[in-house]
Amino acid sequence: MTDRELDAAGIDDPYLRVAYARCRRLNARHGRTYFLATRLLPVERRPAVHALYGFARWADDIVDDLDTAATTAERARQLGALQERLADGLRSGRSRDPVIRALAHTATTYRIDHPLFRDFLTAMRSDLTVTDYTTYDDLRRYMHGSAAVIGLQMLPVLGTVVPREVAAPHAAALGVAFQLTNFVRDVGEDLDRGRVYLPADLLAAHGVDRELLEWSRATGTRDSRITAALKAAVALTRGVYRRAAPGIRMLDPVSRPCIRAAFVLYGGILDAVADEGYAVLHRRAVVRRRRRAAVAVDGLVRVAAARTRAAARVPGTPAVTTGVQVREARPGAVREGVA
Repeated sequence: MTDRELDAAGIDDPYLRVAYARCRRLNARHGRTYFLATRLLPVERRPAVHALYGFARWADDIVDDLDTAATTAERARQLGALQERLADGLRSGRSRDPVIRALAHTATTYRIDHPLFRDFLTAMRSDLTVTDYTTYDDLRRYMHGSAAVIGLQMLPVLGTVVPREVAAPHAAALGVAFQLTNFVRDVGEDLDRGRVYLPADLLAAHGVDRELLEWSRATGTRDSRITAALKAAVALTRGVYRRAAPGIRMLDPVSRPCIRAAFVLYGGILDAVADEGYAVLHRRAVVRRRRRAAVAVDGLVRVAAARTRAAARVPGTPAVTTGVQVREARPGAVREGVA
């Protein structure tokens, strides 16, 4: 966390500044794509995003860290203790845990609904015992807590030019689209953790089961049935992106470049999967650095344009609603598309 970001957000308390800096490091270490996109947000909103994602990364580490010998029971106890500390922190606004302190401050500042954090931790606990999903409906119920709620937590920070409840389904869908993208990209790594997130019915429609995936992972051998199943998973994910896309134009204009960049970069992961022949069981698909740089430059141009228009906004135009303030938006903001 830079001093500029903290100063712009009005975070003066030394302990809070340290807490937010810890969250920023967690987000930077684990989420390269979204961390890059976050740099396109107004400087005063970045600390809140780092708090939200830093907490999510911390909880995810408890569940998925392969560098520890902790048992399932020990991880469950750690998650239970985390939930208790989080509940205390959200209630009191204070905590000895830096990440929880920053998260509680963000939740209060932006009036984020506390049950969203509870639902997230419920999904994290299920990862300790649930190793596959029979149908997409089963997976969607899991993703409500693991992904949709992240989009809903972000919405008050980003701000909207429509009533928040109108934008909420699209924000939730974008969280799901991002996670489905991760599931496609990380099939091999998830197998190493004993999990298969792609729905069993989708796999079975192409003659694929866990045994075939494990054989392919272990031997490095490609199989056309697996490729067909992954193509279907990519098509499913792109459909969720399409449902999420209208929500971008519902955001505060100065927040749109950030979310559009994340939208494009995560969609680019699916492109990389296809370009590399759906070989995700054998190597990790990544968006090339040149593409990431191009998206970042485009985002900076859009940021500059949005700030110029905001500075010239006409009095009496529709209000932008965030968790901390209401201010004016330029005319026609709701009508703008993703591009």
